[in-house]
Amino acid sequence: MANNTENVNLCGLNRKDFQTTVNGKKTDLYILRNRKGYEVAITNYGGAVVAIMVPDKDGNVANVIQGHDNIQDVINSPEPFLSTLIGRYGNRIAKGRFILNKKEYQLAINNGPNALHGGPTGFHARVWEARQMGPRSLALHYVSAYGEEGFSGEFRVTVEYTFTDANELVIEYLACTNKKTVMNLTHHAFFSLAGIADPTPTIEKQICEINADYYIPIDETSIPTGEIRFVKDTPFDFRTPKSFGQDIDADNEQIKNGSGYDHCYVLNKNEEGELSFAAKVTDPTTGRTLEVFTTEPGVQLYTDNFGSGFKGSHGATFPRRSAICLECQHFPDTPNHTYFPSVVLEPGEQYKQKTIYKFGITE
Repeated sequence: MANNTENVNLCGLNRKDFQTTVNGKKTDLYILRNRKGYEVAITNYGGAVVAIMVPDKDGNVANVIQGHDNIQDVINSPEPFLSTLIGRYGNRIAKGRFILNKKEYQLAINNGPNALHGGPTGFHARVWEARQMGPRSLALHYVSAYGEEGFSGEFRVTVEYTFTDANELVIEYLACTNKKTVMNLTHHAFFSLAGIADPTPTIEKQICEINADYYIPIDETSIPTGEIRFVKDTPFDFRTPKSFGQDIDADNEQIKNGSGYDHCYVLNKNEEGELSFAAKVTDPTTGRTLEVFTTEPGVQLYTDNFGSGFKGSHGATFPRRSAICLECQHFPDTPNHTYFPSVVLEPGEQYKQKTIYKFGITE
């Protein structure tokens, strides 16, 4: 199947601008187009989603994800995890240390005193093998070598992106290992439902609902305290829809520790691993909505508290709090909290995850 990314596309991205060679591996741009004509654009460098072209209530199509319009800017982005795949371990591990099989592992420290998102050369900074399987589907494959970024086992992972006719970006993960290891895979999409612009509007007025009665408090270095806390009567209660801005700067220790929202929610589930509703965000100005469904036990809500206003695709700029991240995952620092749902993968086991980001318009 030809890679259908000539310049006749909604996102205005040029395939040639994404073609280079990194460590002997070729990068490229892949465009998924559904029957309605809407698009998702992905590069196999880090699995970065660089455009999602969907309509607002008036039929105006805009890019609702933060990204770059050429491969060099993707590689050198001031936000290295900008809308990329994350592995082997999404989120933080305290001091980069954990014990597995009575052996202590030490990972790179790349976020204060802690390890973050699989380290500086994690899955976000790797060239994945890509295979486009028709106009709406792309498979990415990567083999993470034994010892890469300090993790045990050779870890093989395939991520499949599908863009359905219902404007759903479906991300499915499959992974296996030849030696006992820990892993926590996610996608760090930075969604800007108002549409990216110069400057991209902030998310304070957007309305959010999260299907979680509990969240995981963090210390001042963003590591879980070990407690699982009820959201009731806290700024973290999104069981009834409310705006991000309502409590994002509340006089609250947890809000201060995250500089806003940067916390993992314990999703309400009837059974472990079921595909169920996690969250919904509505942009009142454009009428665009984003619904999230996942098989994962948690979702990290991050309100882009450290955005610096750097330049992105087609001259857009991304100020602080101009994006919302809903990273479906296991909990942070799980290897050091034995009662959190396990992140250990054994040889012979298969890791599976399915997450759906569904774009719509308010009724």
